[in-house]
Amino acid sequence: MAAENQIKVKYKYVDDYNPQYVNGAHGGINVQGEIVANFYFERVPMPNSITHEISNEGMLGKVVATEPEDLTRSVLRYVQTGVVMNLEVAKQVHKWLGDQIAIRESQIKGQK
Repeated sequence: MAAENQIKVKYKYVDDYNPQYVNGAHGGINVQGEIVANFYFERVPMPNSITHEISNEGMLGKVVATEPEDLTRSVLRYVQTGVVMNLEVAKQVHKWLGDQIAIRESQIKGQK
């Protein structure tokens, strides 16, 4: 039981709660002055099709075409979720992330 000068916060999770892996974020300040962060997972694209030469022995030879053609110059970013925060919440998240980074760096340093 919480004392009079304390408050207990309970967490409720929706049935389809499912944390997502991200390896980047993109965003900025919206017209209301809020901070927007869109989280994404980045990977190289897969071709829709590849055309190979056929060797005299009937084996696959070198690639002569890909669909789309710009595969080697493309990256896919799947935007999975985003958050919108006011300045105060962004500061709190920033502090929390900084604290978590410090804890993890301390753990890694202790492993050496």
